Amino acid sequence: MLTMTQAHDIRKAYFEEGMTLSAVAAKHHVDRKTVRKYLDREDFNAPPPPAAPKALRWPKLEPYRKEIDEWLEGDRSARRKQRHTAKRVYERLRELHPDFPCSYRTVASYVTVKKKGLYSSARAALPLEHRAGEAQVDFGNADFYENGTLCSGKYLNVSFPYSNAGYLQLFKGENRECLFEGLKAIFERVGGVPPRLWFDNMSTVVAHVLKEGKRELCDAFLRFKEHHGFEAAFCNPNAGHEKGNVENKVGYHRRNLLVPLPRFESLAQFNEELFRLSEGDHRREHYRKNSTIAALHQEDKARLRPLPQVEFDCSSYETVKTDAWGKFRLSGTHTYSTSPRHAGARVLVRLSAHQVIPLDENHRPVAVHQRLYGAWNQEAMDWLPYLTQLSRHPNALKYSGIWTMLPEELRTYLDGKDKSGQKDVLKTLAFLSERDGFVRAVKSVAEAVHRGVEDMDSLVALHNHLHSVHPKDRMETRDPGLPRLPEVRFTPDIYDSLLSGSGRPPC
Repeated sequence: MLTMTQAHDIRKAYFEEGMTLSAVAAKHHVDRKTVRKYLDREDFNAPPPPAAPKALRWPKLEPYRKEIDEWLEGDRSARRKQRHTAKRVYERLRELHPDFPCSYRTVASYVTVKKKGLYSSARAALPLEHRAGEAQVDFGNADFYENGTLCSGKYLNVSFPYSNAGYLQLFKGENRECLFEGLKAIFERVGGVPPRLWFDNMSTVVAHVLKEGKRELCDAFLRFKEHHGFEAAFCNPNAGHEKGNVENKVGYHRRNLLVPLPRFESLAQFNEELFRLSEGDHRREHYRKNSTIAALHQEDKARLRPLPQVEFDCSSYETVKTDAWGKFRLSGTHTYSTSPRHAGARVLVRLSAHQVIPLDENHRPVAVHQRLYGAWNQEAMDWLPYLTQLSRHPNALKYSGIWTMLPEELRTYLDGKDKSGQKDVLKTLAFLSERDGFVRAVKSVAEAVHRGVEDMDSLVALHNHLHSVHPKDRMETRDPGLPRLPEVRFTPDIYDSLLSGSGRPPC
């Protein structure tokens, strides 16, 4: 099997450089069948890099050139096998214009040159005019409050220069998972994939900038690019101004959609709100064209390539080595837990923009952590796998190395129990942690120590009292379809009569 870089070079030679299938096979020293396999791959669409047409050399075609150009440019959003051939262009011209004066050879000559301009590789440069459907990509910095905590994050901006429409999605970082998930969400929102996306030389996309403006792209980005079928264009190094529309949009979005500092509980819900705010902004007039942004944006959408039929997995996978406590580190400063069973082992980890999920040998989640961001030391600890494991082997509790990791209140409570009691405590704590979280469960244990609670039923009852909804509140939220019971009220006189020995309340 060829690498993604080899597959990309083969597709580029055929679709962008205009080489024949045999020439591609000879250049890359592979079989013609191998070339065809990668050309017809179902998950990919041919990247359509546009370029300015050559100078007109067919004077008889002048009255028909605009019509031909529209057909060929419209093919950029079609499958490779459903694009106009020179023969089909000639036939359509004759059908529409009975007095068409040009020969097939003239039409074929022009179509060949035009297609080479549309699908050839060219050195990245800022186009003189923005084509409808093309987009630019960049990140901006933003602060926000999530559940009352101040966070510093990044927001992905995608702008369409032709219409000046823009979209943004907020993340806590700028890694490739954030880039892919943000682009994928925006593609799905607009209903298609821009045929060309402009980037600066961000490390999540470009591995190395080579001579003569060439670039070695990251393998993961090549997969994302080929899967969605867009062309990636790049600014010159240290020349972010070459994609000035999105540079301006970064500041515009910050001033208008992220001021004052956003406050929310769910980042996913806030990103949905950002979509609504972005689209509301499209109702204003374009700064130069006599139309609204929303109306012009419809022309952008008409040029989008179709969404891929196979969903792209934006996650990445990494194999890590755990320590004696079953923990591992990412980015040098972020520590995550697995379980005692995976201590001192190699574990496969699935990374998304928002989660870090260590997997067992059957690719089942061992724990699910919120992904940590920032340059300082942080730890994400999921106690449930540890408590579950220790509840099965309480004799190993003080010799496992996990004993010193437990909160002091929990160690105090466990010290007062025999082996059987420790097993019951750990089982109960695992149950409460799975239901309401480890922090709440430990808080209940601390209160149990304070109140002298010993048995497990009382511990659970105390936990429910501290953290559960009041029974009265539950009744107020009952199913409205249930009949309401009559309210019974007792007065102090009734209780007094019962205590007096009569056994019956007074009539």
